[in-house]
Amino acid sequence: MSGPARFEDARVDEEPLPREEGPLPPRDRWRTFGAPALAAVTVAALCLGVLLGWLVFDPHHPGDDSAEAGFARDMTEHHAQAVQMSQLVMQRSEDEDVRRLAVDIDNNQNFERGQMAAWLVEWGLPRARAGERMAWMAEAGHEHASMDLPAGVPMPGMASPTEIEELSGLTGDEAEVLYLQLMTTHHIAGVEMADAVLELGEDPEVLAAAQRMVDAQTGEIRLMSDMLEERGAQTREDVSAWLTGQESDDAATTGGHSTDH
Repeated sequence: MSGPARFEDARVDEEPLPREEGPLPPRDRWRTFGAPALAAVTVAALCLGVLLGWLVFDPHHPGDDSAEAGFARDMTEHHAQAVQMSQLVMQRSEDEDVRRLAVDIDNNQNFERGQMAAWLVEWGLPRARAGERMAWMAEAGHEHASMDLPAGVPMPGMASPTEIEELSGLTGDEAEVLYLQLMTTHHIAGVEMADAVLELGEDPEVLAAAQRMVDAQTGEIRLMSDMLEERGAQTREDVSAWLTGQESDDAATTGGHSTDH
């Protein structure tokens, strides 16, 4: 009995032989060096991808002092008076052509007012302007902000409080003539404002909307000139000369840098 016991004790007391040092097997080398390196490269690639995605796809909105923001604020106010005058003449005229025109202007410009207000919200900008009206147009060669305007007229093309009061007191043909004259003047200034943002702006949505305004209001100026002539009246401006100048400007723009818009 004592022999086997001594043999077992001898086996227990034996120390394991030291492991010979040598190169790690391929699997161990991968676990030790390859996997951590791959993880680091993957993390770096993901970070780079996120950065590139932000640069390429993240929207870069117009700033507070941009032409787009100035246009949205000023044109919103400008449109408000066009809507007011259109609603006044709808209540004072029975002429179907005038009423149809007034309804179109009321609907279109109310829609555009909502669109421009939505832009400012999307861009994270206040609806109130910090500086002078139309100051953003100076870079395009327009000095509207420094123009001397009649009392109570905030921007070129807008009717004075006296003219609004006069329109409110007229009916029939007299209301129609005054409305068409005031709205022609109003539209001419509106087109010039839209032309300015087409020259200075970069935001594709704003540029597309501004071009639609130019096209629609230029067509309405032609129409109102004809309607006044039918009533034996005239526009306050030389509309023919203005239209000729507008066509020349459009031709120059088409051949110039603005074709990218």
